[in-house]
Amino acid sequence: MSITLRPLQLPEDYEQLAQLLNQVWSEPTTAENLHDADKKLYEIGHTWMDENGLLAGYDRERQVAVNEQGDIVGYAWTWRAPWTEPGYLCNTLVVSEPYRKQGIGQLLLAHIGKWALKIGASTLITEVWDDNEDAIQFAKRHAFVIERHAFQSVLTLGEHDGAQQPQFPSMPDLGALRFLTLADEPGEESEQKLYEIYKETLVDIPGYLGEVPDFVEWRKWNLKVDGYAPEQVIIAADGDRFVGVTNVLLNPQTNGMYHEYTGVSRAYRGRKIAFALKLKAIELAQKHQAAYIRTDNDSTNAPILSINRKLGYVPLRGSYRVLAPLQEVLSKLPIEVQ
Repeated sequence: MSITLRPLQLPEDYEQLAQLLNQVWSEPTTAENLHDADKKLYEIGHTWMDENGLLAGYDRERQVAVNEQGDIVGYAWTWRAPWTEPGYLCNTLVVSEPYRKQGIGQLLLAHIGKWALKIGASTLITEVWDDNEDAIQFAKRHAFVIERHAFQSVLTLGEHDGAQQPQFPSMPDLGALRFLTLADEPGEESEQKLYEIYKETLVDIPGYLGEVPDFVEWRKWNLKVDGYAPEQVIIAADGDRFVGVTNVLLNPQTNGMYHEYTGVSRAYRGRKIAFALKLKAIELAQKHQAAYIRTDNDSTNAPILSINRKLGYVPLRGSYRVLAPLQEVLSKLPIEVQ
């Protein structure tokens, strides 16, 4: 078998790349979605060493592994954004299932290592499914250690396979608080108020790394992502002040919805606002006749996990966040990297 690495070629590679990523991603993507995501990226990388001697700034590198027929059988993407933890590079590494355990992953990891060394990174970080023992062992053999554990939960809706429509708790009394959506009060002023909630609450997520993106990047990567619609951004407000938000995304490929984010301002916690927002999200999903709502939570995020259990979410497989010092990764590779 002859495998060659080459740079990602766009737009022609989008279709095969989507097929490859759909082997491992929990929510399927499309070539169009990947193209739309790429439109949000910075055009040219710009990195530097900060006052502590750690890599800062932004840049990215993408390579694919192709077989003799030119088919994409592996993919590596290493990147950092301006808000990424200093010194870190985030990574996606995927090998097509029929081609695993044949050295392709090591070739791609060696390419990542060489590029990371060139720009001065100190740490590599990525995620692996907690039920994929081969991926876990690959990571461990190359110096990665488990840093955090998150897992998925799903709430099945409607009558599927003979199951009856689930019954949900009543909406709690929130006093004078009101609910609205971003479609009810559109515009940058409302988005700025949402951004303030995200800035306050993102850093409270267990294991959150790096800085909160600026407003423009937040709109691209946290708000207006695949499946976004303003009527699916549910907001709790105290008068004109936004105090809680949940953003629910629709995936027409699966007729499913994904709970992208739920956050409540610190001063308003303990008043069942998050619980109410999740009930509103369920109502929205029922209105769309969605088959399910899926979410991801850190294993130590007890308040949200408790809410999910009360609403009937069922735990699914999870993922480990794994990281490794770059020099240790390089020392484990049988391929010389300079």
